[in-house]
Amino acid sequence: MEVKTSLLDNMIGVGDMVLLEPLNEDSFIENLRKRFDHNEIYTYIGSVVISMNPYRSLPIFTPEKVEEYRNRNFYELSPHIYALADEAYRSLRDQDKDQCILITGESGAGKTEASKLVMSYVAAVCGKGQEVNKVKEQLLQSNPVLEAFGNAKTVRNDNSSRFGKYMDIEFDFKGDPLGGVISNYLLEKSRVCKQPRGERNFHIFYQLLSGASGDTLTKLKLDRDFSKYNYLSLDSATVNGLDDAASFRTVRNAMQIVGFMEDEVQLVLELVAAVLKLGNIEFKPESRVNGFDESRVKDKNDLKEMCELLGIEQSVLERAFSYRTVEAKMEKVSTTLNVAQAYYARDALAKNLYSRLFSWLVTRINESIKAQAKTRHKVMGVLDIYGFEIFEDGDNSFEQFIINYCNEKLQQIFIELTLREEQEEYVREGIEWTNIEYFNNAIICDLIENNQNGILAMLDEECLRPGTVTDDTFLDKLNTICAEHQHFESRLSKNSKFLTDHSLPHSCFRIQHYAGKVLYRVEGFVDKNNDLLYRDLSQAMYKATHSLMRQLFPEGNPAKVNLKRPLTAGFQFKASVGGLMRNLQTKNPNYIRCIKPNDKKAAHIFTDSLVCHQVRYLGLMENVRVRRAGYAFRQPYEPCLERYKMLCKQTWPHWRGPARDGVEVLLTDCSVPAEEFAYGRSKIFIRNPRTLFTLEERRRACLEDLATLIQKIYRGWKCRTHFLLLKKSQVVVAAWYRRYAQQKKYEKIKSATLVMQSFTRGWKARKILRQLKYEKRCKEAVTTIAAYWHGTQARRELRCLKEEARRKHAVAVIWAYWRGLQVRREYRKFFRANAGKKIYCFIIQRIMQKYFLGLKTTVPSMSPIDNTWSAQPYSFLEGAHTELRRIFHLWRCKKHRGQFTEEKKAVYEEKLEASEIFKNKKALYPSSVSQPFKGDYLEIHKNPKYQKLNSAVEEKVLLADVVNKINRANGKGSPRLFLLTKNNFVLADQKTGQVKASVPLPDLTSVSVSTQSDGFFALKLKEGSASAAKGDFLLNSEHLIEIITKLHRTWTTAADKDQINIDISDEFLVQFKQDKVCVKFIQGGPKNGTSAACKRKNNRLLEVSVPSSP
Repeated sequence: MEVKTSLLDNMIGVGDMVLLEPLNEDSFIENLRKRFDHNEIYTYIGSVVISMNPYRSLPIFTPEKVEEYRNRNFYELSPHIYALADEAYRSLRDQDKDQCILITGESGAGKTEASKLVMSYVAAVCGKGQEVNKVKEQLLQSNPVLEAFGNAKTVRNDNSSRFGKYMDIEFDFKGDPLGGVISNYLLEKSRVCKQPRGERNFHIFYQLLSGASGDTLTKLKLDRDFSKYNYLSLDSATVNGLDDAASFRTVRNAMQIVGFMEDEVQLVLELVAAVLKLGNIEFKPESRVNGFDESRVKDKNDLKEMCELLGIEQSVLERAFSYRTVEAKMEKVSTTLNVAQAYYARDALAKNLYSRLFSWLVTRINESIKAQAKTRHKVMGVLDIYGFEIFEDGDNSFEQFIINYCNEKLQQIFIELTLREEQEEYVREGIEWTNIEYFNNAIICDLIENNQNGILAMLDEECLRPGTVTDDTFLDKLNTICAEHQHFESRLSKNSKFLTDHSLPHSCFRIQHYAGKVLYRVEGFVDKNNDLLYRDLSQAMYKATHSLMRQLFPEGNPAKVNLKRPLTAGFQFKASVGGLMRNLQTKNPNYIRCIKPNDKKAAHIFTDSLVCHQVRYLGLMENVRVRRAGYAFRQPYEPCLERYKMLCKQTWPHWRGPARDGVEVLLTDCSVPAEEFAYGRSKIFIRNPRTLFTLEERRRACLEDLATLIQKIYRGWKCRTHFLLLKKSQVVVAAWYRRYAQQKKYEKIKSATLVMQSFTRGWKARKILRQLKYEKRCKEAVTTIAAYWHGTQARRELRCLKEEARRKHAVAVIWAYWRGLQVRREYRKFFRANAGKKIYCFIIQRIMQKYFLGLKTTVPSMSPIDNTWSAQPYSFLEGAHTELRRIFHLWRCKKHRGQFTEEKKAVYEEKLEASEIFKNKKALYPSSVSQPFKGDYLEIHKNPKYQKLNSAVEEKVLLADVVNKINRANGKGSPRLFLLTKNNFVLADQKTGQVKASVPLPDLTSVSVSTQSDGFFALKLKEGSASAAKGDFLLNSEHLIEIITKLHRTWTTAADKDQINIDISDEFLVQFKQDKVCVKFIQGGPKNGTSAACKRKNNRLLEVSVPSSP
């Protein structure tokens, strides 16, 4: 049985600030502190999640926690970011409502980590599958790439996002992710050139220098020493807990997963290296004749290396740093730049180059992760954007101004959407809606963004008007137009109360934001809003041969010169914020408010003043008041009745009727005043948190009484059960003992009987044994006497036989000697006449006998290629010696051939045919002799990848290999599957197995190859045949000798004609459609290694470079 839990169970402090009593700023902060001290970092304000950064790892983000919060009611468990993510995901999946999750807070509050947790939770609970997992992995891996290029170490945060990010994740009807779209807002590009003390530049610079290999750094013309680059801050170059080398490997891997090609990664790293080199360029003044100062580059080595990286002529970029061309209508005026202006141009180029590279990265990631399907998608947006920024020393500039403007707009939409959500729920539940009083910051937004008198409009007007424009003239305009505005303050405004306010300097103005007053210093407002990059630098960048430069600087195209001033930074940001607000208005909002507990980035430290400051500017107290203006707590009838039913006898333990009726009976029995609650269609609404806490106290007391009752009943049941068990055990023990006693008595009687039986049987057995032994001795005595008698008789007979044999042998010997004597007497008469001839024949016979016996031991091995043979002993044996050698060789060849199978015979026949075709004609032939002809290199019948192709080819495949089909346009090869059958040869696509061409062998007229060691060959087709419509085939293969040999052999067998013509020449013609192209082979060292390379020289010539033989 599943145990039901609630937000109110085991609560540390108050889990939902709406229920906080009393409600004031001190109790709010104290409740956050109490929960933070007990590792409860999440707290609710209704459906809003407050997240405290713990600055350490907590065991609350495990897969088990994901499963715990999956498909659970928002208020069913203790507050957690997973509860909000699950609520948003289920609303999107089940109710078809587009969602957005707004994450705000100041730097270091944990916004980026919160967005990662939301995305990881959604990825964990949505569907599975190969394609879905790929999309999820790409969406998750986009974060490391953007963090490397858009995050930096600041005094408040070691991984601070220096840009705003909004990601729309698109889902299908099942709730599986299809892709996403990322929008970025206001990258802090000024950080590229200058960083405050104790902070770093963007992570990618340090990661590249720390983690790239030596070869990569050499190609990028970089050194690992951070101190050699002016744009890198040295006092915080290394950060504890950050491994830049490992992070670089993570970024490279993430870019590969997202879909970046290797050459694209290299192009991006080249631009990063160019920014570092750009910062090292320094200038010196040089006086001219006319008295004007002119700037010159001091050391041109860094300029040269940067130009080499980007592919720019050094003189073009050097002139762009020294001169500025101004165009007005039909006139061009060129002016020199002094040293200060040159440094401004350098830094402007660096900031624009990095900013545009970052925008290109976002666009490139969007191309990879965008949804491919054209159907309507469900969308969940995740907004991770900078929080309200107020620097205590008053050093708030243009960046803080537009950041705070964005937060004003978010606060405005937050209040509007919260009120709208409250009103919709009241209308949905049939409860009367009452207007809620709250501070509407629309007046502040209008002060900033009004198209006529807004601060941004006046700033744009100052930037665009002719004449001298400075920050002071901009401040004067503000003092003139905005002086009467109740949220604008200035030392020189018409309101005289600020004339004596020494906390307000002359060059500053103050705006009363919803989060408090912020003092802005106007210095740099005009320049930062202009964001001006000289046209000479844009045109110089456009001339670069680097692949990305023309995409990053399209305004540098001389053919499309636009004399209009580019849009200001303030105007662009205002437009992007307006688009963001319109996008958020169409979605159901979910809010995460991130708070930083301390400035030391340390765990277990809670700074009240810092947290109070953030609570104020996040408007959390205002949020609680808006939520509590109507009914503080609401809950569906079923869980409410289930939780409090024990407070009423009529509803306990089971209520049989509708849940609403049960709640009415329950509240009536508990004497809750009617003005403290209201009945909705599906929920009960409680106005005052104290009423809820009263119910909770009564429930807690009732649960203690119920627990006591349950314990009493359980103890009685346990004692009765124990007594019955003892009684049953006694009966069982007695039965087992009686059985044991009878068994032992029976075993004793049985043992005595067995002993008596054994003695009786032993006496009888011994008596029978004595009788059997006596009979056996009698039989053995008779047998022994008979054996001795038979032995005596046999020995007598043997002596007689031996005596008779000796007599017969003696007679034979005597007779042999007598016959020999007679023969010798007769032979002496003829011996002297024939002695010489007989001796000669005897000697010759002995020599021949010795020769043949010698051959027996010196005969060579049975290998047909063994040419050894024993030396000739005598000259008269020369003919016999040679003939014997020939006969032996023929005999062992016959024996060797007899061992061949039919397949092996065919292989040797093919090798013989290859020798006849290519020996002494093709330089590649000797290396192919030792290689066996395998035929089917693809194992086409076994490989399931080629099942479709195997079914398409009906005949038996004699040869299957991968070849490269040479393209006439560029000389590059495309991999194709080459299949040879008895009547056709087939070319198919390597990936899909689709047949590209099937040519009958009779349509083949000739084959052309070179004399060198390359693998190129041309298959020339009969003119006019259907196969020749697209022309001949120029192919390249590592098994050229085998392919042409089998083609020649198959042609001769199948066509039953003369042999196919094989042309071996270093220059031959190939028909490509209507044109004939000459293929020429030359010897040389190709750049790509030891293999031959084909290159297109012109429309009529393809040149193949073949490496020289070693």
